[in-house]
Amino acid sequence: MKTMTRSFPFLLAACFVLSCTGGKNNDPLSLYAELDKSAPSNSLTSSEEKNGWTLLFDGQNTRGWHGYNMNIFPDSWTIEDRAFTMITEGGAESQDIITDKVYKSFAFSVEYKLTRAANSGIIYQISEDPKYKFPYETGPEFQVIDHENWPDSLADWQVNGANYAMYPPMSKPYKPLGEWNHAFLVVNGNKVTQILNGVVVVEYEKNSEEWIKLRNSGKWADYPDYGKYDEGHISLQNHGTKVWYRNIKIKEIKTDNQ
Repeated sequence: MKTMTRSFPFLLAACFVLSCTGGKNNDPLSLYAELDKSAPSNSLTSSEEKNGWTLLFDGQNTRGWHGYNMNIFPDSWTIEDRAFTMITEGGAESQDIITDKVYKSFAFSVEYKLTRAANSGIIYQISEDPKYKFPYETGPEFQVIDHENWPDSLADWQVNGANYAMYPPMSKPYKPLGEWNHAFLVVNGNKVTQILNGVVVVEYEKNSEEWIKLRNSGKWADYPDYGKYDEGHISLQNHGTKVWYRNIKIKEIKTDNQ
């Protein structure tokens, strides 16, 4: 596990140099810099469109999403204040929503806001198959949780920004409860980077010796297909607590070896 924290503001100049000298545009912070943080929510600027970004949610309809192992958008979700949110309560897992489309290598951007002791997650590389009950059985998770007000003690790999049950965040740059956080995920082949509010919080390489050891020694030892798929849907998790998601964008990328 790396201990060095990389912050977007301090590396913007380096990313600019990379992009201007023919460096890899797949660099996570270069991809992060392509987003216009001042643009209205649920919209794309002309610059973002030019760089290949696609809007996955316009704040008004559910097009492009459906319930996991369902043909419809589940009634446990709604659109409120131009954001996806849950209407089920009680802490139990309910129906997760997933993208209609599957993705392999990509950059994914979303803003989220938590209620007190809320728990959710952004899950990716998911296989949709009736033999699985939940997306987390196959897909890694960018953890979304109000860990400060969680009623029980949590491991470091359970807090906000972690790669759930695998890698704890290298820092905790989350916003105060009730404010919007920005989650940014880059999957570049087996290389995965999680950025929270402009700070790199997790970096790992799937199928590396370290990753395999963590998968086989913890929670996922009971889930043999966890991390098995290199291509899959992206999910927003409904854990029975209220979280809002908005400004959802994606850019498909070519892996560095293509």
